[in-house]
Amino acid sequence: MSGATLTLRRADERERSYVETLLEANGLPSADVRTGPAQFYIGYDGDERVSVGGLERYGTDGLLRSVVVEQSARGNGFGTALCDALERRTRADGVETLYLLTTTAADFFADRGYAELERTDAPAAIRETAEFDALCPASATCMRKHLSDQC
Repeated sequence: MSGATLTLRRADERERSYVETLLEANGLPSADVRTGPAQFYIGYDGDERVSVGGLERYGTDGLLRSVVVEQSARGNGFGTALCDALERRTRADGVETLYLLTTTAADFFADRGYAELERTDAPAAIRETAEFDALCPASATCMRKHLSDQC
């Protein structure tokens, strides 16, 4: 299904355990959810939590991380809706380029306009994040999207 809509809300301290649980259940890094610089957001379909995504900002560059949809809600367009919402939020905050690492979703992100690049070609601030430095394996695909290329 395309055209899914969701409401994006920043996860507060009470919701951090939900973020950690969903990330852990899907094999995504969760060690720094409470202590790292990422702002985590929860995507809601009505009152139901259906997705989680994180953003880290470094000047005009950003790191998109830990994007996941509840197993029961997959295939309904919520991953696309979540990414759209996160990209709008970061673009409104002055981020021009988003970077990410993925071990399982390179095709999904390529379909969204992200291009692969060598990990060493990411800006220093992005390479120095916990996500790049320690949390994601060296085998993860590095990708980037220029948000200024969007309408």
